[in-house]
Amino acid sequence: MHARHRYDASMLPDPSHALPPSPWIVRHAQLLRAGGSVLDVACGSGRHVRWLQQRGFSLFAVDRNAEALAGLRDIAQVRVADLECGLWPYAHQTFDAVIVTNYLWRPLLPHIVQAVAPGGVLLYETFALGQASLGKPSNPAFLLRPGELLDAVRPALRVLAFEDGYVSAPQPAFVQRIAAVRERASAHAADRYNLPI
Repeated sequence: MHARHRYDASMLPDPSHALPPSPWIVRHAQLLRAGGSVLDVACGSGRHVRWLQQRGFSLFAVDRNAEALAGLRDIAQVRVADLECGLWPYAHQTFDAVIVTNYLWRPLLPHIVQAVAPGGVLLYETFALGQASLGKPSNPAFLLRPGELLDAVRPALRVLAFEDGYVSAPQPAFVQRIAAVRERASAHAADRYNLPI
């Protein structure tokens, strides 16, 4: 049995349901297919679901907190599930984009990657080693090791952007984040993925 490796926004020192979307998600949202299906894994109160809904995406939200999900039922297909117990609830589904922030459960990483449809995008951002020097989370089980997201997505996905280090805003943190795409079988070397400037 695996140790519980969950870390979510409710564990932050000052949780707020009014948190803005992650700058990483906003920065790379242009990679998402217009109107496409987006799965927000461990979505919490749905800051990204709400932001993406305003931009016309078809949304799916999963979290173990039924109370947090209740406020999303009008704008997303929600599923209450403890992702660390039982089967992956989207075993036979893929999405144009999968988003994960502030969450790490290592046994789930292969399922998250498999949930990205051909031509789809994975946007993932969570805490990394070094975070303990700033506060919580401090348990290494909640912190990505150097290059761990790269190892998790390759070779299945093509990495478009990757960062692993310290950020001072919106709050000081050590983070690791990735933007990756599952290329279609017909992909060409000249295919364009518009990266943010």
